[in-house]
Amino acid sequence: MITIIEIKARSSNQDKVRDILKGEGADFKGLDIQTDTYFRVPHGRLKLREGNIENNLIHYDRPDQTGPKQSSVLLYRSEPGSNLKAILMKSLGVLVVVEKKREIYYIKNIKFHIDTVAGLGEFIEIEAIDEDGSIGSERLQEQCEQYLDKFYIDKKDLIDCSYSDLILNI
Repeated sequence: MITIIEIKARSSNQDKVRDILKGEGADFKGLDIQTDTYFRVPHGRLKLREGNIENNLIHYDRPDQTGPKQSSVLLYRSEPGSNLKAILMKSLGVLVVVEKKREIYYIKNIKFHIDTVAGLGEFIEIEAIDEDGSIGSERLQEQCEQYLDKFYIDKKDLIDCSYSDLILNI
């Protein structure tokens, strides 16, 4: 199980965030065009991410709260073109589909997303990731808050739920 502390916020300054990341030597992984299909499940969230960079089946539990949130994540790397999506659609049913353009950057264990989400607008995500339990939640929290300040993200722009929830509430 992977532990992630995440911050998601609306953004009107994506160029400034890009410049800060480049100035800090962030590793740019590329632009991913992603479709996240969320399935109906009794507990947590289950989504199939299909992209040109990332392809994963992801189950996660995360509270809906403003600011940094801790997630417990199970990840399965999926193969594009497999029958996995059809099986999940037939057995569970689709809750909602989220389409986005995502720029992916890394600085050590911290993953940054600069997102443009269809129907919702522009966002920034910060994910401090502990894959093996060696970092701890407190340090992950500190890392997220450090970049919250560096990116000049206003508290009023923080999002307390997933893109899927935002789309469902349109």
